[in-house]
Amino acid sequence: MSSSVPRLTRSRVKALATQIVPLGQMPTAPSEAPQQSTTTVSGERAPGTGSITQLPQDLTRSHTGLSKPDHALLPKKQAWLTRNAVSVPQGFARHSAAVEATLVFGQEEAGTAVCIASDGLLLTCSHCCVDEEGNRPGRSKIHWLIFSTGTVVGAKCIAWDGRRDLALLRIVKAQPQDDDVGRRGRLLLGGCDQTDGQFPSVKVATDPIAVGSKMMCVGHPGSEDLETEEAGVKTGYDVLHASTGRFRGHAEGQDVQDNSEIGALMHDCWTYWGHSGAPLLAWTTGQLVGLHSSWDDETAMRRGVALEAVREFLQEHGFAHLI
Repeated sequence: MSSSVPRLTRSRVKALATQIVPLGQMPTAPSEAPQQSTTTVSGERAPGTGSITQLPQDLTRSHTGLSKPDHALLPKKQAWLTRNAVSVPQGFARHSAAVEATLVFGQEEAGTAVCIASDGLLLTCSHCCVDEEGNRPGRSKIHWLIFSTGTVVGAKCIAWDGRRDLALLRIVKAQPQDDDVGRRGRLLLGGCDQTDGQFPSVKVATDPIAVGSKMMCVGHPGSEDLETEEAGVKTGYDVLHASTGRFRGHAEGQDVQDNSEIGALMHDCWTYWGHSGAPLLAWTTGQLVGLHSSWDDETAMRRGVALEAVREFLQEHGFAHLI
C-alpha cells in the first residue's frame, strides 16, 4: 500500500461512511487536511451535575424518540445485559466496578462509552456521536446508552474534539433500579421525578502504564459481521465483551493528541466493530489508561486514544478534578 494512501482504519471507514464534520468546522475538500478543534457543545466549561429525569422501566418510543427499528434494539440489548454478567478473568474481578461503569450505545454498531464521574459524566470517542447522516452532536440530541448492569440512560454531548477523537456526554435521563439487586453501583432514583443519581464510575489514571503492561478492554462488539462480503451475517458475539492484552506504546512519530486518522496508542486486546470508545483499563489498578478507537489494517495492531490526550481534553473542559 502506498504511503500516500491513508490507512483503512475502523474509525476512518465509519468516518468516510458518515462524512463526519467536527463542530465548528466547515466541510473541506477530500484533498484538504481537516482543521479539527476542541469544542464545548453545551457552552458550559465548568462541570455541573444538574438533575436527572427519571425514566420508566418500560420505555416507549414517546420516551426515546427513536425510530421503530432503533427503539426495538434498545430493550434487546438491555435484556442481555440484565441477564448476563460480563465474564472477566479472576485476577481482574476486584476491579468489577470498572466493568459496571462501561456502557453500550443502544443502536446497531454504535460504540461503547465509560462513566468517569458518579454524577453521570461519560467519555467516548467523538466518532461514536455522529448520526447515520454524519450530523455532528448538538445540544438537544439525546444519545441512548445502557450500563453493563442494564440501566438505560439518555445523555447529551457537552464537549467534542475531532482531533483527539474524544467526546463527553452528560446523563440527563435514567431508569431506576431496585435496591434489592445487591450489585454495587446500581442507580437508585426512588419515587421522585428528578434526582442527582450516583452511577458506577472509573477513575482516570494519573500516569500512563509501562509498555508491555497488562490491560483489560471492555467493549461492545457489533452483531453484524462486517468482515464478510455477504450482508446480514451475524457474529454471535456477546453484547459486552472483556478481553485482555498489553499496552504496546505509542505509534512512532505520531502526536498523542492527534487521533483523527488513527489512534496513537497501541494495544493488542481483542476488539471488533463497535468497540470504539471502549475503556482500556490497567490490570493492576482498574483505572482508565485510554480508549480503544481503531485498528491498523497494515499491522493488525489495535489503536486507541492515549491517556495523555484524555487528561488534556478533560483539563481543557473544566474537569481537572477528575485527573
